[in-house]
Amino acid sequence: MCADTPEYKDTLNLPRTEFPMRAGLPKREPEWLARWEKIGVYDRLREKRGRPSFTLHDGPPYANGHLHIGHALNKILKDMVVRSQQMMGKDARYIPGWDCHGLPIEWKIEEKYRELGQDKDQIDVVAFRQECRKFAEGWVDIQREEFKRLGITGNWADPYLTMDFHAERVIAEEFQKFLMTGTLYQGSKPVMWSPVEETALAEAEVEYHDKESFTIWAKFKVTDFALPDLDVAGEERPLEDGKSTVEIEAELARDFIGASVVIWTTTPWTIPSNKAVVWGADYAYGLYEVTDTPEECWASVGERFILADKLAAQVFAKARLTEGQWRRVRNVTNHQLAAMTIHHPLAGAEGANGEWDAPRDFRAADFVTDEEGTGFVHCAPSHGMEEFELYRDLGMLQQVITYNVMDDGSFRADLPFFGGARILREKAKKGDWEGDANAAIMAKLAEVGGLLARGKIKHSYPHSWRSKAPVIYRNTPQWFAAIDKPVGDGQDTYGTTIRERALRSIDELVTWTPQKGRNRLYSMIEARPDWVLSRQRAWGVPLTCFVKKGALPTDPDFLLRNAAVNARILDAFETEGADAWYKDGAKERFLGNEVNHADYEQVFDILDVWFDSGSTHAFVLRDRADGSEDGMADLYLEGTDQHRGWFHSSMLQACGTKGHAPYRGVLTHGFTLDQNGMKMSKSIGNTIAPEQVVQQYGADILRLWVAQSDYTADLRIGDEILKGVADSYRRLRNTMRYMLGSLADFTESDRVEPAEMPELERWVLHRLAELDQVVREGYAAYDFQGVFQAVFTFATVDLSAFYFDVRKDALYCDGDTLRRRAARTVLDILFHRLTKWLAPMLTFTMEEVWLERFGGEDSSVHLEDFAETPAAWRDAALAAKWAEVRKVRRVVTGALEVERTNKVIGASLEAAPTVHVDAPTAKLLETVAFDDLCITSGIFVSTDAAPEGAFRLDDVAGVAVVFAKAEGEKCQRCWKILPDVGTHPHAGVCGRCDAALS
Repeated sequence: MCADTPEYKDTLNLPRTEFPMRAGLPKREPEWLARWEKIGVYDRLREKRGRPSFTLHDGPPYANGHLHIGHALNKILKDMVVRSQQMMGKDARYIPGWDCHGLPIEWKIEEKYRELGQDKDQIDVVAFRQECRKFAEGWVDIQREEFKRLGITGNWADPYLTMDFHAERVIAEEFQKFLMTGTLYQGSKPVMWSPVEETALAEAEVEYHDKESFTIWAKFKVTDFALPDLDVAGEERPLEDGKSTVEIEAELARDFIGASVVIWTTTPWTIPSNKAVVWGADYAYGLYEVTDTPEECWASVGERFILADKLAAQVFAKARLTEGQWRRVRNVTNHQLAAMTIHHPLAGAEGANGEWDAPRDFRAADFVTDEEGTGFVHCAPSHGMEEFELYRDLGMLQQVITYNVMDDGSFRADLPFFGGARILREKAKKGDWEGDANAAIMAKLAEVGGLLARGKIKHSYPHSWRSKAPVIYRNTPQWFAAIDKPVGDGQDTYGTTIRERALRSIDELVTWTPQKGRNRLYSMIEARPDWVLSRQRAWGVPLTCFVKKGALPTDPDFLLRNAAVNARILDAFETEGADAWYKDGAKERFLGNEVNHADYEQVFDILDVWFDSGSTHAFVLRDRADGSEDGMADLYLEGTDQHRGWFHSSMLQACGTKGHAPYRGVLTHGFTLDQNGMKMSKSIGNTIAPEQVVQQYGADILRLWVAQSDYTADLRIGDEILKGVADSYRRLRNTMRYMLGSLADFTESDRVEPAEMPELERWVLHRLAELDQVVREGYAAYDFQGVFQAVFTFATVDLSAFYFDVRKDALYCDGDTLRRRAARTVLDILFHRLTKWLAPMLTFTMEEVWLERFGGEDSSVHLEDFAETPAAWRDAALAAKWAEVRKVRRVVTGALEVERTNKVIGASLEAAPTVHVDAPTAKLLETVAFDDLCITSGIFVSTDAAPEGAFRLDDVAGVAVVFAKAEGEKCQRCWKILPDVGTHPHAGVCGRCDAALS
């Protein structure tokens, strides 16, 4: 620039904004939270009348402990649903809730007593329950603030709690519906039992971990053989003519009596409860004899064993016998197995007091396999569901049920040899829960010669998700909901039984996101047994029922079904909570004058907490003013584990009380993993707490991580992943900052109607109209990843890399031209859409962006709806034309990049290339300012054949570029190199800039 050339920088329309490049989210986000609370955003949205409602019902987290990253994922997804539905014109209400009853809290209070050396059972139950309530209240307050910090909107001032008095009343009322319809019954069957917590567990309360278990091969001696009818089928050698039936039977008896049927089990502790052995009718069995033994072996030469042929070699290998040390003697048919009498390995043992002397039942069963083991299954129906069901169907439960295992997992004190032995320790020792029972049983079996082999096996095994201790199957009296019995309440649109109603609801009433969630819940409900409702604990809603003394559970008058009694219970719970059940005189108070108090006993088991949370539709959706009009939710949204948890229990509970599912839609998300795909674990040290991310990056980065992820699969998170998310955030932030700067001082008088706009602006409006449909359909389908990717790609590719780049010159250098006013009009239109489209995801940042332009005291982007986008903006012909223009432009920019890399030019404005195209394309390019689009000072379009060496792109046929430098002087204002620079009144500028300066 010459010394006499003026400084033109101050004459440019450069962007002006105080919007910072650095977000400072961890510090600034709490300020916006305080603002939203002050202006009452959630309540003000409720004042918008006449809008269709949308209800996302919150699956209640447990009121115990700080939030983990899975909580954050879940609540952020819910928040995106609620905010997007609201901005699409719905009245989207969200009532956060908490699950407050149950074992985890009770366990914490018990720990406190144990530390003080006190026995929890000696504490007044009401006082104990009040301590549990206080503990839950404390964690509700903590978690509420942690959720709010993530930017989650909702009725935080009035959440629902399952321990609220009205909630406890409704839970009891819902239970009484099962009582009154007859779907409630008391039964005795094996259920998953936690010896450590001394209570039954539901499937949703267990998790599966690898466990190393003892495994044994035990001998059940054949003590008698009696064929009811002669059957020689399958014999290997023909019997001699003239032998009588008695002689044939005697020969078989000599072969079999004294031999042992061998069973295999991974639960040696169940051997004292054995009542039977079963075999598979479709498998081949043989009689085998030991011919030689190694030094250390529990088998003896001449000893005989009956085994499935397919498994015999494996069994002998476990007994340390090699090939050649045993031989197969003969076939053993089903008929012959049925003729045998077998005895328990401990039968006749000295000191056993005849405990195991009775013969064992021995029969075929469908559940036997020949894939592992011996081909025989030892049955302890008190500890295995398949065995229980077999003998239930045979009508033999009375003969085979035992009560050897106590609540704490110890054997009854008077059980010979093993009394008091524990299946599990009271406390784990370096992660090992193994008690002394298995070792004692194996030692005794070895002592009496009842053990053939033993070993260990690592397998997936159920553990309590609370105590992390293994669980056992144990037969205990429990309360069940019968899911295949007609309910009889007249609500039969979807079926007469709970199972039928649930299965039909799944297919006819509910929309599943993703669809595979339907299959998972359907298969679970299709195959599940009756629902175990009872728990043997103190902190929860009791089973509010009475049983008649001396009556059997099968007697019709066993349960008291009295409406007046039920009403008194509910009235008390409404004002006093469920503690009323445990107060002195409760029985007499509730029974009133309707029945003789002495005839009935009060039940003190509590309800499964899944029944509590399964009932929330009643006391939240149905009963609250801000619930839903029909008592149903538009959406339940939880992790995939809730197919066996909340989705499942809510479905069963509602089908038992209202005849159908409580929800119209179910969305499931995956679990959170570390960035290497490993499950998060405190012991591994790879956990990431939401608070940690919020303090380092801000909640919006965590929200953006959710928005960018495919929530239908498991989601990975870690430092490197979050850095990538933060980079995407910065790019979006810069896009918004550019728009804010370019819209400084924009007023309605600057606005240009679309019909008057240049083609480039009308192309942007067309893209916006396309994107509006993508955004709305994506949000409606809960496809947040799809919405974000579409908006992000538009912002970075169509806007930042193209439109903004092209129009920067007009925005900075034009005077008050139509082109500049049209560009600013489009920027305003973009601003209103991008901020609102992204607000459900980037809750804090879009508020910051919005307030930069609309900063009134009561202003908030979260009070806005998505802007309506006119259909007239769509122009398919224009879009097709500009797709062709941009294709040619891409070849030009590619050619210029080569020259820039070779340092021939520093900027594209130094170039004036020639573009070789065919005639139709040349004609098309004549209709646009192609030099401005390519950001060059000049450009020449030619239909001549391109010379050798011209720049081409393989994927753009028929376009070639020959580079040339622009001729002329550099305009000191816009930096274009043009021949007319210096020929105008204002020194050193081009004609366009001279006009702007004038």
